[in-house]
Amino acid sequence: MAELMIDVEVVYAKPEQQTVIALKMAKTATVEQAIKASGILARFPDIDLAINKVGIFAKTCALDQVLNQGDRVEIYRPLRHDPKEARRQRAAKA
Repeated sequence: MAELMIDVEVVYAKPEQQTVIALKMAKTATVEQAIKASGILARFPDIDLAINKVGIFAKTCALDQVLNQGDRVEIYRPLRHDPKEARRQRAAKA
């Protein structure tokens, strides 16, 4: 009997570019397996799964999270600036 497959996307965005990769994965696949299967780690060597947080539809999750049909796996870049601190600095200039 063939293994059931689900459709998922793996997404990574940089300021100048967004990459979306559609995949068919086994129903039992994890976030980490989808990321590795997508080939995105080879395209973006700056991604380090030990550092970069990941999520599904803007909600952070663990790499061993099992995927569901239609999930959008997102790889997050570290923030360059603390948004709260940036707001304080803009307010101080005003």
